[in-house]
Amino acid sequence: MRILLVEDDPDLSRQLKLALADAGYAVDHAADGEEAQFLGETEPYDAVILDLGLPKVDGVSVLERWRRGSVATPVLILTARGAWSEKVAGFDAGADDYLTKPFHTEELLARLRALLRRSAGHAAPSLTCGGLRLDPRAARASVNGEPLRLTSLEYRLLHYMMMHQGRVIGRTELVEHLYDQDFDRDSNTIEVFIGRLRKKLGADRIETVRGLGYRLIPLEGETAG
Repeated sequence: MRILLVEDDPDLSRQLKLALADAGYAVDHAADGEEAQFLGETEPYDAVILDLGLPKVDGVSVLERWRRGSVATPVLILTARGAWSEKVAGFDAGADDYLTKPFHTEELLARLRALLRRSAGHAAPSLTCGGLRLDPRAARASVNGEPLRLTSLEYRLLHYMMMHQGRVIGRTELVEHLYDQDFDRDSNTIEVFIGRLRKKLGADRIETVRGLGYRLIPLEGETAG
């Protein structure tokens, strides 16, 4: 899952980027409203964490421009404590949730997980596909109760596929949601990671749809979660 973090405070930005990366997200960062608006319009993020007090263009204006341009990415806004008018303005501009500063990083991560679940149509905190289970809170996965040992990129790939299980996902889409902006992207590496996941999950859980991409499905006799 790929996140855009829009925050102009250098210390807070570093702290949040590390926490998000540790939680299994690919993270891009923008330090002002102009860069944020451009990235939000041109890159396919799964969610945005948006500070409202930004240089160049304020966060509410950025969000309004995104929504006018039909950018539907879920947005969690950050506001100063007690600034209720900012919260109202943020929601009216199209925000999906908010968090007041200062905040605990764990709360931000929990709200982000909930935002991603809602946007993908999932209600339960854990994701299941037959005997395959993924817990975003702990960044862990298991098959039939047996823990899986996954690299960070394998986990990101599995997380995205489980969020969109049953749907055919192209290699380009996977690349765009697996890596951050600065990573040297190569769609051919997706085949390598799919191969690794098949060895760990069972080959039949990831179906190849020739010419289109891949689809995560439960094994025969299993019920999709």
